[in-house]
Amino acid sequence: MARFEGKRVFMTGVASGIGAATAELFTSEGAGVFGVDVNPAEGQFTCDVADPEAVEETMAQAVDALGGLDIVVNVAGINTMSRMEDLPLERWERILAVNLTGPMLVTRAALPHLRKSKGAVVSVASVSGMRAQPYLSAYGSSKAALLQLMKSVAVEVAADGVRVNCVCPGGVGSLERAKAGQFMPDGIDTSLLARMRGVLPGITEQTDIAEAIAYLASDAARAVTGTALVVDRATIW
Repeated sequence: MARFEGKRVFMTGVASGIGAATAELFTSEGAGVFGVDVNPAEGQFTCDVADPEAVEETMAQAVDALGGLDIVVNVAGINTMSRMEDLPLERWERILAVNLTGPMLVTRAALPHLRKSKGAVVSVASVSGMRAQPYLSAYGSSKAALLQLMKSVAVEVAADGVRVNCVCPGGVGSLERAKAGQFMPDGIDTSLLARMRGVLPGITEQTDIAEAIAYLASDAARAVTGTALVVDRATIW
């Protein structure tokens, strides 16, 4: 099956996790993928999505290399758990810069090219942007704003034939991370973590999110725009 044969894709956050799984899926189905990440790696390009000049330069490079643009996938994002009173301002600002300003800059730079191809944008938001979760105030705020940003853009560019949607993962592999002792501050109230549980049992895999992104970017979703697709089967703790 080659849903993306000949499609030209610009994708952020491809070095690992959801981004790497999504880039692999798109490539396997015929797309030409121009993948970027803040961390240099073989086979991808380096770009800090929070840097306006870097985004503009990298987008121009991508369009030149691909010969145009059909799909943009905003995956790059950062997260940390912290009590509000322990949250440094610089961490708050960096999370907003990467998770919110980054997709805005990428989408803004891509729109002139997507209008020509009647293309699509898919951004990775989060269930954290849809319901309150403990110790994720910065992350949840960035993702809630990202959802509203993309819904607004979807309305703005609909008449141009450009679709804009979001995928909202729950915890992706969170049980493994929790067991490894990552993200959790010392002394937190673990009873509050029940608010982070998904409905379906099991752990959401990175490939589950990649498939959801692929659906929204594909012609199968040609009548879908301005939506937030929740993919959440995570039993986190």
